[in-house]
Amino acid sequence: MYLKRLSLLNYKNIRQAELEFEPGINCFVGNNGAGKTNLLDAVYYMSFCKSYFNAIDSQLICHDEDFFVLQAQYNRQEQAEAFYAGLKKNQKKQFKRNKKEYPRLSDHIGLLPLVMISPGDERLINEGSDQRRKYIDGVVSQFDKNYLALIIKYNRALTQRNALLKGAKGRMSAVEEQLDIWNDQLATIGGAIFDRRTHFIAELEPVFQKYHRFISGGDEKVGVIYHSHYQKDNFEEQLQRSVIRDVALGYTTKGVHRDDLELLLDGYPVKKTGSQGQKKTFFLAMKLAQYEFLSNHFGFAPILLLDDMFDKLDDLRASRLIELVGRETFHQIFITDTQKPRLLEIVKKTGKDFNFYRVADGEFTLDN
Repeated sequence: MYLKRLSLLNYKNIRQAELEFEPGINCFVGNNGAGKTNLLDAVYYMSFCKSYFNAIDSQLICHDEDFFVLQAQYNRQEQAEAFYAGLKKNQKKQFKRNKKEYPRLSDHIGLLPLVMISPGDERLINEGSDQRRKYIDGVVSQFDKNYLALIIKYNRALTQRNALLKGAKGRMSAVEEQLDIWNDQLATIGGAIFDRRTHFIAELEPVFQKYHRFISGGDEKVGVIYHSHYQKDNFEEQLQRSVIRDVALGYTTKGVHRDDLELLLDGYPVKKTGSQGQKKTFFLAMKLAQYEFLSNHFGFAPILLLDDMFDKLDDLRASRLIELVGRETFHQIFITDTQKPRLLEIVKKTGKDFNFYRVADGEFTLDN
């Protein structure tokens, strides 16, 4: 699978662009703020129906404009397919496959698998557990439609239980009987989510170890440990034991919505002990493991987006990353950088076909 063509209109600072891409490596060079990352974000949007960076779709519309449109042509399993994404201010966004609008946006997820690696991924390490759950959910939901449905059902049940707890205003007698319904749902649905997350981490962790050893040179010992309330005793009993505290706080303190990954470097939290380069290597290995995981499950390679990934990597780690992306397992790749000579030297070493775009003020010029 690869992206052949992309048309952008009023997407962030890109007022209009018509771009064609190589099945190999596509490079975008320009100063910070030129629009390189916005282009990658548009490619991401076509896979996930949302931006990688902006939670609010209206923020994606170019200043002083009322809409944006993205149109893309892909080669999927030897078939040409067309996709359309558009949004007008104060209206619902549209997403179409071959001119037919999706009944649900979730029907599109997993059709165009993609992995984005960006400096912002350091939040996997530095920020709260919600970032690590989003990482898990984002990968598993691409290939498991039932998982996405389970997450939606769980969140609905959690919202209802929390509303009940908040409405009780600290009075246990007001909610005790009604809580049983939501306890049962959280236990059943959460258990199914926990099982899928457990299998995912078990499959991902050795692949992560492999990539980290390769990029770092093998001198660092790393680990990813999954923590969940469902690993302990009967979960419904845990909910019952915590109900007094939940009523007092007004929200649910037990469940898969509190799951987390413990990320270790030489036995200590990488968040506290890792340098910038070590943290970058850590999340880079996690994302490359995600890439291989999806490749194995889909039977073909996802698109890989590398946003400013060669900055702050020492020569060894950068050369190892170059060697990796040059392998046959990596197909279409989009790379951004501020320096063409550095990036040109990098992509030549891969042996893959490539092209270069010069980016300035949201405009793209072929620069091979």
